[in-house]
Amino acid sequence: MPAEAVERKLAAILAVNVAGFTRQVKRLAVVLLAAIVMVNGSGLTAASGREEPPRIAILLYNSLLQQGGPEHPVILGLRDVGLVDGKTATILVREAEGNPDRLSQLAAELVAQKPDVIITAGPQPIAAVKNATTTIPIVMAIVSDPVTYGFVDSLSQPGGNLTGLSIMNTELSSKRLELLKEMAPRIRHVAVFTDPTMGPQGLSETAGAARLLGLELQVLSLNADEIKRGFIEAEQGQADALLVMPTPFYNIPDVRQRLGAQSIEHRWPSICEEISYVLDGCLSSYGPDFPAMWRRSAVFVDKILKGAKPADIPVEQPTQFNFFVNKRTAEAIELPIPQSILVRANEIIER
Repeated sequence: MPAEAVERKLAAILAVNVAGFTRQVKRLAVVLLAAIVMVNGSGLTAASGREEPPRIAILLYNSLLQQGGPEHPVILGLRDVGLVDGKTATILVREAEGNPDRLSQLAAELVAQKPDVIITAGPQPIAAVKNATTTIPIVMAIVSDPVTYGFVDSLSQPGGNLTGLSIMNTELSSKRLELLKEMAPRIRHVAVFTDPTMGPQGLSETAGAARLLGLELQVLSLNADEIKRGFIEAEQGQADALLVMPTPFYNIPDVRQRLGAQSIEHRWPSICEEISYVLDGCLSSYGPDFPAMWRRSAVFVDKILKGAKPADIPVEQPTQFNFFVNKRTAEAIELPIPQSILVRANEIIER
């Protein structure tokens, strides 16, 4: 066969093969396009593999509006990990508005919504959610000694469906007493306000610290509406200082304000759990950065949504603690604050 004829033959064969290859590529493209449409239509994403945005429930003892609304640290923390309400997540919020009797009902409402994760804080809200579900993951944003409360088996291996962040109030209450004594060396009788649901956690260690410091404690178990009665009973017991135990029942603006105003009226140096009390008139506070703990809880949510089991995620504890002093309150009760205290305070509040 002449060379010219061979070339024409090869060209014809190549043309047929290229056309066939092109048809195969076109068919493959159609299949891929259909698959993409099906995936997008079902709401799946390559990153999450979920059929719809995750549902995140939040149970609060107080009002979210009182605690920052859309700027609440837990909302900011969820935003940090890419979970934005109405866009990449559905966030369901229930607030007891300071009423502990509503917690069980609100917890049941949230569980009925079948969220992927529930975030809450404080022993009472956590207990309410824990009693409502044994399967939905629960992230504890803030809680004291979750092992003693029976929320987890241990800090390193929580077991069950709870994990999160914990503070050791037994140690912190002792430290608060030490600071109170250092600020006001002449005090002898300290009134201790705690709510009726808190139980004995922290009180035995606090009593031990009091003995070492030469202090007598008068423990008063009070509901939020019994603060005035508490001050009257403490005064009758010759109290000359106040330690407010950590509880969400007192961490409400009007209750904090009453605590601050009454302690000033009685001219008692006082110490509480966090800066909100100091801004409302309490002399001082010592404790972890609670907004940072709320914000950090979103990291646990993110891990769970990516497949981690709460039982295997160790409970974290804060390593940074803040000490605040209200200078105006010190002046109002005519208490000179030692320089050793002032230099250690994270901030001196002057309002």
